[in-house]
Amino acid sequence: MTGSICKSTLPRVCLLAAAVGIAVAGCSRSTFEYSPAAAGTTVLRKTQSRFNGMPRSYRIHLPSGYRPQTAIPLVIVVHGAFSTAKQIEKQTGFSALADRHGFAAAYPNGIGIFGFLQHWNAGHCCGKAAADGIDDIGFIDETIADATRFANIDPARIYMAGFSNGGMFTHRYGAERASTLAAIAPLAGPAGGRADPDQPEWRVPPPRVPLPVISFHGSADDKVPYNGGASGENPDARQYISALESASLWARQNACKPLPEKRELREGTVELSSWMDCSDWVAVKLYTLRGWGHQWPGPFFTDRLEAQNPLRGFDAAELIWQFFKQYKRQPG
Repeated sequence: MTGSICKSTLPRVCLLAAAVGIAVAGCSRSTFEYSPAAAGTTVLRKTQSRFNGMPRSYRIHLPSGYRPQTAIPLVIVVHGAFSTAKQIEKQTGFSALADRHGFAAAYPNGIGIFGFLQHWNAGHCCGKAAADGIDDIGFIDETIADATRFANIDPARIYMAGFSNGGMFTHRYGAERASTLAAIAPLAGPAGGRADPDQPEWRVPPPRVPLPVISFHGSADDKVPYNGGASGENPDARQYISALESASLWARQNACKPLPEKRELREGTVELSSWMDCSDWVAVKLYTLRGWGHQWPGPFFTDRLEAQNPLRGFDAAELIWQFFKQYKRQPG
């Protein structure tokens, strides 16, 4: 499968590129297992992939109003380390957003022990998944393939978002499967790092095709520092590249202008950096949330802020969807 990105609001000028990933675009509509689940509900699905003898799983939410006759977009949402698919569904609000905008949301579970300590192999992080080389790329391939059998998913509109370790893995999956996804959104998760200062630095490989990227990171994040470096106060701890370098990496790969345009939002508590004039109509955006820590920046947390706080009600999921919906991956 070859592919290109098209922005729906612009002329269809697309850059053909070599194939990477799984051939979901060629699936026959006659192979769909029309979902027995009611629209507007979330169900647990198990895949053929196994870990410690147990099948791996993901949750999928079909939007209210879903009809099998109409292909819909799919947003894959990846939890952070020591979290779960159910927790990230609740904290991000993506299922409610899916109901409002008519897309499916899938929440895969990382490897763990009896449903606990779940995490992802993001290349440079984290834990057993990275140390043992767990094939999380293959698991997400399988998740996408299973979701497209379970529901009528438009293969041109598959997107991925992730938080923390899940954001790091989103960078990696986006780089290795850029011709499968139409856009990605890593949050509080850099595109590279090292397990400790004595290890060589790992960064995501160059994607074979341009890919739109929207990212978010809090300036007060003490788990995954915005400016990079060691996690926490231990200089021998895991090391990360910065949020700016992670976004710049994608800007270089997408042949964008080298310097971003910057804009202040929400009374200066948010800085939006946008790399423009990229290949194939893509864009790269970084939202810097001043004073924000290591939490998903959405109403689950931001509605708890004081009324006068400019970040009250900030909703990253809504901004992510508004960015995603501009883009389609066009088969070549």
